[in-house]
Amino acid sequence: MPETKSLEKEKAYGRILDLILRGEISHDEALAERRLAETLRIGRTPVREAIKDLVREGVLEAHPTRGTFVRQLSLRDVQEIYQVRYAIEGLAAFLAAERGPTQALLDYGPDFRATIATPETCDVAQVYDHGAEFHVEIFRCAGNRNLLEIYRPIRLRFRIALGLPRHHDPERVLESVREHLEILEAIEARDGELAQKLICDHLHKGLQVRTRLFQGTSTHAPAAVMTPSARG
Repeated sequence: MPETKSLEKEKAYGRILDLILRGEISHDEALAERRLAETLRIGRTPVREAIKDLVREGVLEAHPTRGTFVRQLSLRDVQEIYQVRYAIEGLAAFLAAERGPTQALLDYGPDFRATIATPETCDVAQVYDHGAEFHVEIFRCAGNRNLLEIYRPIRLRFRIALGLPRHHDPERVLESVREHLEILEAIEARDGELAQKLICDHLHKGLQVRTRLFQGTSTHAPAAVMTPSARG
C-alpha cells in the first residue's frame, strides 16, 4: 500500500510539473487541488502531496490567504542561480575531464557535429533539450553523487526561466551547440582546467541572454555576477 501511494504521488508530481512547463498553468492562476485531481484523474491526496513537494523545491510558492502559485523569478533569482551553477558545473566539468568521458557523454559528439553542419534542419526546442541533458551527463561523468544531488533540484526549480532562450533566441541555442562540443572535446582531452573555463564561459553567455530578456533591449550583463575565469 505505501508503495502504491508513493507511485501515485510521483505520477501526480510529474503530471503537474508537465502542465507548468507547458505553460498550461499561468503564474497568476492559483492551483486548485480538486480541479487538478479531476483533470489528471488522480486522487486528491497524491495531488496534495505532490503540490507540497513542488512548494518545498521552490517550483511553487504558497500564500496563506491567496493560494498556491507557480513561482515567478526575478532577475536577481536568475543571477544567484548562475553563481551556484558556475561553482558546481565548473567543478563537474573539471572532475569529468579528470576521470575521462563516459561513452554516454561521447555519444553527444556526433549529434553536436550534425547540428553544426546542418543547422537549418534542426528543431530548436529539441536541440535545447538535448543540450540540457548534456549538462546532466557531465555531472554523471564526474562521478560525484553529491554534486548531482545538489544540481537536480536547482535544475528543476529554475527550469522554466532557464528555458527562456529556447523560445526567444534560437541563434543562441545553436551557438551553444558549438560551445557544448568544445566542452566535450576538452573533457575528452582530459584537460580539466580548460573544461572548467569553457563551461563557465558558456554559462556566462547564457546569463547575458537571460539578463537581456529581463531588461528588454539592454546589452549589458549584470556586473555583480562574474565567472571564475573573469576573476582571473
